[in-house]
Amino acid sequence: METFFRKLKLIVKDETLRARVLFVLAALVVFRLLAAIPTPGVDMNALSSFLADNQFFGLLNIFSGGGFSNLSIVMLGVAPYITASIVMQLMTVLIPRLKQMYQEEGDAGRMRFMQYSRYLTVPLAFIQAFAFLLLLQQNGIVPSLDALALLVNIFVIAGGSILLMWIGELISEFGVGNGVSLIIFAGIVASIPSSLAQFIFSFDTAQLPAYIGFTAAAAIITAGVVFITEAERPIPVTYARRVRGSKVLGGISTYLPLRVNQAGVMPIIFALSILLIPQMFATFLANTSIPFIAAGAAALVAAFANQWVYGALYFFFVFIFTYFYTAITFEPHQVAKNLQKNGAFIPGVRPGLTTADYLGNIITRITLVGALFLGTLAILPLILQGITGITAVTIGGTALLIAVSVVLDLVKKIDAQTSIREY
Repeated sequence: METFFRKLKLIVKDETLRARVLFVLAALVVFRLLAAIPTPGVDMNALSSFLADNQFFGLLNIFSGGGFSNLSIVMLGVAPYITASIVMQLMTVLIPRLKQMYQEEGDAGRMRFMQYSRYLTVPLAFIQAFAFLLLLQQNGIVPSLDALALLVNIFVIAGGSILLMWIGELISEFGVGNGVSLIIFAGIVASIPSSLAQFIFSFDTAQLPAYIGFTAAAAIITAGVVFITEAERPIPVTYARRVRGSKVLGGISTYLPLRVNQAGVMPIIFALSILLIPQMFATFLANTSIPFIAAGAAALVAAFANQWVYGALYFFFVFIFTYFYTAITFEPHQVAKNLQKNGAFIPGVRPGLTTADYLGNIITRITLVGALFLGTLAILPLILQGITGITAVTIGGTALLIAVSVVLDLVKKIDAQTSIREY
């Protein structure tokens, strides 16, 4: 506690660090103001019912900071930017040049890679704005629009999403932490008061034991999320001794940290994106005039509405994508090559291909724990609702993982900034 107050005092006293923190707060206030500006002519009752019956759009509402719940001008949130990032990550598998840029060219390569993601965000924002407007019109949430009004709304909604991406980049450059992650975190936090109010109004004394059990489970799950997020497998690494003139270099021992949850929250977002596509197409086609297409689309929508089917597919895709994303972000052969280039080796393991196989076997085993953890966390709201019967779950597993990851990353970066100034 004493350390906390000392660092807080340093943040207040240091002009540069204080300016960075205040910039983050000001940017998030602007974001919340934008999320409160609604699109006119929206049927709020129909929108509330639509969001309550749809898991995917409920999560989109969290990502947009509640902007989707009132169809604000930033109703898409940072979803187009996230989609663009996912597409670029997938393209590294198909295009070796992108993979080399992302993994081998250092910070300059990653900055250029992220710039391509921003370029891709622009067309995706327009496509998603058009698709969501058509979907909302079909469900009677937005009134029928003529061509000019539809075009204006598409530009406004896409522009709002691009503006949020820019605000996120400004936070990353002039503030503290990752800007896009902080915007998503702000959306999660913004959804908590309304969820708590819903919980209080639906409070039933007969379910008091279930409420107590739910609170205890939430505390245990939060502790588990922190533990798994921070857990890592240390691999001992020794640097060979080298003599240069009168100096002896190397000879030190350190370790290579392999995280249990190497993929972070990305597999959950990958899985949601994959599951969202067929559901959106099915919702469009359910109103078509062709009978057999409409019947098939309605059957698909009903299948996704089934909690068992939805939960099984969700868990499966999260499990698969955890391995996939870990394979993209952690390349054992590249790590082994870098170790050998710097005169480092793992004790008892031959450098080169043997080291790569050794690291690959370890990352495969520990990723199993991370994949099971992420899959269980993704379907956690369904499990809790089935056990307790409480439908007003304040915060889902996905949102909890995002919130914990962002808070831990923000604390580490602030701690690094204060440590630099202390020295």
